Amino acid sequence: MRKNLNKVNWGVRIFAFLFVVISIALFYPEFYQQFNCYLKGKANIISQEWHIAALNILLFLLLLLPLSFRKKARWGEYGLVTAFFVSLFIEMYGFPLTIYFASRYFSEPVACLPPVLSFDFWGVSFGMELPMIFSMIFIFIGTLLIVWGWITLYRKSKKNDFVVSGIYKYSRHPQYLGFCMIVFGWFIDWPTLITVIFAPLLIYKYVKVCVVEEREILKEHPEYGKYIERVPFFI
Repeated sequence: MRKNLNKVNWGVRIFAFLFVVISIALFYPEFYQQFNCYLKGKANIISQEWHIAALNILLFLLLLLPLSFRKKARWGEYGLVTAFFVSLFIEMYGFPLTIYFASRYFSEPVACLPPVLSFDFWGVSFGMELPMIFSMIFIFIGTLLIVWGWITLYRKSKKNDFVVSGIYKYSRHPQYLGFCMIVFGWFIDWPTLITVIFAPLLIYKYVKVCVVEEREILKEHPEYGKYIERVPFFI
């Protein structure tokens, strides 16, 4: 059984590594142009669409619900990710403060990528550049991991024990991995001061929370050590 799990995890690791490396190798100019455009405040932006901002804030904060089924969940620890999502979507669809701030200091023209996908939603026209499509893959997979973990935890929520079934057979912290992937995805999608500063902090914070939770579980359930030996931290 353990050998089969190792094969699955190694397959996922190799696929993820190749996906990232090949994507960067093929589309490095597009990624660079995306960062250059947004960090210098020259991006085409959507503003004053507060209903879109509110909808996105609600949807992504709902992803925090799975944490209520974790035995050691402390809601105060997740204030930073809440602030991240709120400020991110307010800037993306409400008032793009860092875009305006950066544009005051970079007056030279900057070429921005043309959208490769356009669509209308709730009265607003959206355009997605190539790096945004790449980032949506991370956000989508991260969301799936969180939902899968939520379903597993919900089914086991009445048992006073740590969960080792479902997706937890392959990852000790699939939901936190999902959050890290979502944060990384938004970092690629919207590379302004908010994500450049807060994305690394959030990822560091979630890794730290994982370590603290494992120490606490080990105190109550020494057998958790065997689970650590056979299941990887993330993948």
